Amino acid sequence: MIGDEGSVMRITNIAEAKATLSKLVERAMQGEEVIIGKAGKPVAKLVPFEHDTSPRDLERGIWEGKVWLADDFDELPAGVKVAFEGDDEPTP
Repeated sequence: MIGDEGSVMRITNIAEAKATLSKLVERAMQGEEVIIGKAGKPVAKLVPFEHDTSPRDLERGIWEGKVWLADDFDELPAGVKVAFEGDDEPTP
């Protein structure tokens, strides 16, 4: 089979891929696209994972209008502290 850039595309069948997965992963890590096929037809492509290292946008107000907090967000509901910490008063 001919690949996108005119190169011959080798298809690895599923049984072979199961038996040689570690080697196929190594090939993918080297930048090679590994094509896995079923009945001679390509069904999956193993490629290296690309980490997104771009900085996150932490600009002030980026969530404005998208997130809502209740007015009583910081108030501890009655009984919650007791439920977690127990009653401070000794039992008679």
